[in-house]
Amino acid sequence: MSNIVAIAGRPNVGKSTLFNRLTQTHQAIVNEEAGTTRDRHYGKVEWCGQEFSVIDTGGWVVRSEDVFEEEINKQVQIAVEEADVILMVVDVVNGLTDFDDEVAQILRRSNKPVIVVANKADNYGLHAQSAEFYRLGLGDPVCISAINGSGTGDLLDKIVSLFPEKNEEEPEEDLPRIAVVGRPNVGKSSLMNAFIGEGRHIVTDIAGTTRDAIHTKYNKFGLKCYLIDTAGIRKKNKVNEDLEYYSVIRAIRAIEQADVCVMMLDATRGFEGQDMHICSVILKNRKGLVLCVNKWDLIEDKTQSLIDNYTHAIRERLAPFTDFPILFTSALTKQRILRILETASEVYKNRRRHIPTAQLNDTLLPLIEKTPPPAWKGKYIKIKYITQLPAGSIPTFVFFCNLPQWIKEPYKRFLENKIRENWNFNGTPILIAIREK
Repeated sequence: MSNIVAIAGRPNVGKSTLFNRLTQTHQAIVNEEAGTTRDRHYGKVEWCGQEFSVIDTGGWVVRSEDVFEEEINKQVQIAVEEADVILMVVDVVNGLTDFDDEVAQILRRSNKPVIVVANKADNYGLHAQSAEFYRLGLGDPVCISAINGSGTGDLLDKIVSLFPEKNEEEPEEDLPRIAVVGRPNVGKSSLMNAFIGEGRHIVTDIAGTTRDAIHTKYNKFGLKCYLIDTAGIRKKNKVNEDLEYYSVIRAIRAIEQADVCVMMLDATRGFEGQDMHICSVILKNRKGLVLCVNKWDLIEDKTQSLIDNYTHAIRERLAPFTDFPILFTSALTKQRILRILETASEVYKNRRRHIPTAQLNDTLLPLIEKTPPPAWKGKYIKIKYITQLPAGSIPTFVFFCNLPQWIKEPYKRFLENKIRENWNFNGTPILIAIREK
């Protein structure tokens, strides 16, 4: 089970700066103006061999003039409810405020592990000022400086130590784990019921009916796998949730423990921004992808030109990764549903495909010789040897050359395209590594 860490706190205490520091990215916009963050950001962190997800939230505010205040507060509540560990960020320079007290009250009621992060402690002289945050009743504050990174190592150690023990059951067999993901109300549970042949999953027209991720062992028509129906919304009586955002948070866990993700779209709505967001989570985790356009029975004019336009638009949005299958199905009429599992099983086999080293070199080296990497400052780059690393979670190819630092992303994409042209890696991302011979 993947662990999730939520970053919460009042506005302008450095939550987005901390998010960027932990994820080593610049995803979140950082500005001195309070309330800059309104959308949520999701990122990955690896520390001491453990990988977990971090969610940056907007600043918790009450009684302000910001028209987005209510929506921001909803998103903070959702992130807090879903998190395994919560980071309450405070400003050690400005000290304890009434807003901090209000945020602490909410976090205490969550019954989740909370770490008070005293940010902006840029020098050791400011560490003593963090003592006033003991009044929050949330334990020892951890002094850090998100802007220069001091103290973040100790913070990460404490985060990892608070993760719940893993007690999930390991699969009995080495079978593919296929997760069905997508926006609310695109027919995920209907598809699962069609697969299994029984009404095991509650299906209604209300977006977010599914409450928890459901694992089902499938063994029919010669296909054996574990199916994961992505959780939707739970505790509707407690949270007035933004369904679109909630669907992403609840899908993260299922995506990270799956081998292949069946991404479902609603044919009547097309490929929307939220679909793009969920696909980016799948690709960020380097999972296999099968894109399934559901509710195809509701489309009246099913011409080949419409299918071609639909397919072209989807691939254009997900470029540069375009080598994945797209299926047009209907869970209600069971149109092509068996083809979904067959395709997902093929993608799983592609992920585990290993090309012999001799075959790689015999095929690719002549192609590289015809189209070598661009010279850099008069120096010619020569790729001398290629091998694929032992089978793992993602096919990884290592190219050995004399000047690896001068091979840029466009040429890496050229190498990836040549691999895909010669071997079937449909639906699975490929990792290209350049090393010095």
